[in-house]
Amino acid sequence: MVNYFQLIFQLKIGVKNHMEKLKIGVLGATGIVGQNYLQLLQGHPWFDIIDVAASPRSAGKTYEKAAGPKWQMPIPIPESLKDLKVRDVQDYDAIPEDVSFVFSAINMPTKDMIKEVEFEYARKGIPVISNNSAHRWTSDVPMIIGEINSHHSDVIPIQQKNRGFLKGFVAVKPNCSLQSYLTAIYALEKANYKVDKLIITTLQAVSGAGYPGVASLDMVDNIIPYVGGEEEKTEKEPLKIFGKVGEKGIINDDSIQISSTCTRVAVRDGHTASVNMKFKDRIPNREEIINIWKTFKALPQELGLPFAPKQPIIYLEDEDRPQPIKDRNNDKGMALTVGRLREDNVFDYKFVSLSHNTIRGAAGGAILMAEMLKTKGYLK
Repeated sequence: MVNYFQLIFQLKIGVKNHMEKLKIGVLGATGIVGQNYLQLLQGHPWFDIIDVAASPRSAGKTYEKAAGPKWQMPIPIPESLKDLKVRDVQDYDAIPEDVSFVFSAINMPTKDMIKEVEFEYARKGIPVISNNSAHRWTSDVPMIIGEINSHHSDVIPIQQKNRGFLKGFVAVKPNCSLQSYLTAIYALEKANYKVDKLIITTLQAVSGAGYPGVASLDMVDNIIPYVGGEEEKTEKEPLKIFGKVGEKGIINDDSIQISSTCTRVAVRDGHTASVNMKFKDRIPNREEIINIWKTFKALPQELGLPFAPKQPIIYLEDEDRPQPIKDRNNDKGMALTVGRLREDNVFDYKFVSLSHNTIRGAAGGAILMAEMLKTKGYLK
């Protein structure tokens, strides 16, 4: 199968081939999110994987032997990675000296264990770009969506000062569920149409549960009306993302009330959200909202980052769109696709939106954040 991410990046290499690639590692490289990092980073013009780390049971094996039986990506294990020796993620002395930073997708028994491992890398002078939820509510750890709050990188020097880190730090990406709608809300806020209340219902793909995930007998011909922890994340994480950088860390925003219901549906990839929204004072008309979405761009687009979608919000006029199977891969799986904007009898408007949960909502979103941090000088 053709790796279309690699083909896209190869086109960019001709322009950027004068740049020396940063050597990087992936923590939790044998899991599903780790595998996705390895797939998406093939041919990346800025980053080159030289280190893969996982649990002690995989340590010492070649990556092909450790991950081969559970490899779930649509491409074979890349040849350049097959013979890499897997390192124990907690064997800090074995970290290659030339690793510039690591992506973290580690899975451990408790969040406190994940926190400590990620901070230990930071103490060793290695920045950590994390997919985990463990540090999302650590006040001096930025939680970044590239198109919304890239300025939250300003908290990194505060984190380093607070914790005595010299070059290392931890930065995280938010939960995949809220990435299926939040950029559309932010675009309206940026246009000075302030949102007061949101009711969100998510229809989340089974891949969001990892592998082997939800048993087929639970999922086929069924909807699971509860996804553990997702509603709290969907309601609360936007408050930090919309917050501001204070003297000691991020000060959360409290201007929007969010109520969510998160469900699991029999879709492989792609989280869909049904959104009802009420504005505070000024209410735009339908044409204004669509125009705001269609013309919205932010720092990743201005910088032309490799993983940035050219148009971060794509609006479809078709009454039956977006659909996961047709729209989740829009703009290399990094775009938010929106449709069905209409007036609401209780609130002001309602719409349906969709994002690719394992690309934009996971590894791809973290790669975009790393690209942005590199351009700001945090990754060297």
